[in-house]
Amino acid sequence: MNIRQTLFSAARYENFLREYDELLNLFSTNKFKSDSALEEASQRARYFQTLTLEKLFATYTAGERIEKLIPILEELIEKYEIRQKTLAEYLGVPNISPLAIDDWPNQYEEAVQVISLCILLHRTDLLLRFVKLIDDAGYAGEDTLYEDLLNKALPHRYDTDEWYHDVYTLLIQAIYSDDKDEPPKLLKKYCQQWYRAFKQAPWHDSHLQGEEGTYVGYWAFEAGAVAFLYGIDDSKIDHMVYPKDLVEYARTHQLRSENL
Repeated sequence: MNIRQTLFSAARYENFLREYDELLNLFSTNKFKSDSALEEASQRARYFQTLTLEKLFATYTAGERIEKLIPILEELIEKYEIRQKTLAEYLGVPNISPLAIDDWPNQYEEAVQVISLCILLHRTDLLLRFVKLIDDAGYAGEDTLYEDLLNKALPHRYDTDEWYHDVYTLLIQAIYSDDKDEPPKLLKKYCQQWYRAFKQAPWHDSHLQGEEGTYVGYWAFEAGAVAFLYGIDDSKIDHMVYPKDLVEYARTHQLRSENL
């Protein structure tokens, strides 16, 4: 393995995998504290969805082959579907989104990270399933970046010039800039301010917790997806949070499919 972030280590990865297995075993027979069966099911679904997302991040950060991400992503999308179903039953809101992308920047970030992984791994089938959960809650056509990530892969998307969170302004400007020299600079600047912008996120500063901590990697996958979708030159972007080899994987596999 070739670890993709210096803050990570083989020991961290081993600790994560061991704890992951222990948690699966623990909660296969133990219930979450709750006031009802519906609440317990909702809590359980969110917990295992988050755990699967962390496994995907840890696998990538540890330097595993990119192909190894694909079955984890498949499992993750299924976990979001279970999360949506159990949350809807618990709250009595049939079309509730599993992520409140308008209210919580870190939940919006989670959504665009998952969308971007589907795009970069060329899994439009998984993208359709994940986006349906969010669209059905009324978020379709409400946010520029959300739509700009989708409109290259999915037909009949929306055109909007408003977005929920200011942190994404630089990324949106990179998409729409008329100056061909500007997008790479804007993309790099976005990566530089990305971590600071999420200081309220539960994962922020998790790398300071030591080898037994919850750090699994900091990744602006959406920056990579924008570079891939909109043909932005990322050759001079070497920031830690930018998933350069994943973008190269997406480009290589796109060329292969076009040459078939």
